[in-house]
Amino acid sequence: MKSNLKFFKDSQTLPVDEFFKNVLYDKKIGYYNSKQPFGRRGDYITAPNISRLFSEMIAIWVISTWEAIGKPKNLKLIELGPGDGSLTKVLIDVFKRFPEFNNAINIYLYEISNVLKKKQKNNINNNKVKWISNFNEIKKGPVIFFANEFFDAIPIKQFKRKNNSLVEKYYTLEKNLKIKEKFVKASKTDIKIIESFKTLKNLRFIEFPKSGMKILENIIKIISRSEGFFLMIDYGYIKPNNQNTLQSVINHKKNDILDNLGKADITSHVNFSLLKEFFEKNHLKVKKTITQKEFLENMGIIQRAQIISKKMNFSDQSNLYLRLKRLLSSKSMGNLFKVILAYNNKDKKIFGFN
Repeated sequence: MKSNLKFFKDSQTLPVDEFFKNVLYDKKIGYYNSKQPFGRRGDYITAPNISRLFSEMIAIWVISTWEAIGKPKNLKLIELGPGDGSLTKVLIDVFKRFPEFNNAINIYLYEISNVLKKKQKNNINNNKVKWISNFNEIKKGPVIFFANEFFDAIPIKQFKRKNNSLVEKYYTLEKNLKIKEKFVKASKTDIKIIESFKTLKNLRFIEFPKSGMKILENIIKIISRSEGFFLMIDYGYIKPNNQNTLQSVINHKKNDILDNLGKADITSHVNFSLLKEFFEKNHLKVKKTITQKEFLENMGIIQRAQIISKKMNFSDQSNLYLRLKRLLSSKSMGNLFKVILAYNNKDKKIFGFN
């Protein structure tokens, strides 16, 4: 319980987002800076770790989008929160098979965790890849931003409506060092922002990604001044239903949100309707949000699996299709994960979306 103290630092009370920012991202004791979260030995497995086919579909999407905008000689691809680098490693491998595209592409990995950055650099050895911790180097387009399970890991604010007013959820550290939640009247600034979104208008319980939106604002500026795209895949919902979606996982098992602080992953579900409204408020076009199953099938993942399975023995085929099922099944990632595309271009047809 004494460990609770260090996450509050000099404060006895913190809003949800600031508290979990300390828990997840503190440079010394934060989860992402003190632990390797991916794979069987970690706490969870992401789509690129489940099957190489996922990363291949992203590679084909990037190449097809480059072709759709006229094959520019210089294209920047920025992956947000690249995990252990598995996806980028496959992208590089696929890109090499397309020499004209490979000459045009430069890859940037946006990563703030030193532990994960070290892991990525061990996994990736290519002079086309550069690591960044801000977007200052991305000045000119055309540009593609890609994020898989990135936005869900950015701490959110939580509010509820009480007696026609908006109150914000805080965590407070009591004298016995136990953590309790309490609600405090929301700031006028936050009230004004929240009430400006139609998506949040009639909700009694509101999750608001204020920190995530600040990151998106920087991305939108870059996309808006050049031809650009933002493809995002994450687990979440289209219709908000007043739920508290904060969840914690340790060793691939559910964990109480306030247990094992700094040792367990903490995420929230992404409100895709809110994201769509946010992008449109900032003058980007947005394709209809689709499921991961729809996107990957549109990209031809089943046909690709059929082709490569022909050269496999029965055991490898079974493994391939078991992994594919995990990506596509409605009982697994297929429907829970959604795909959104925000963009600034002349509305050419983009592969993967109707």
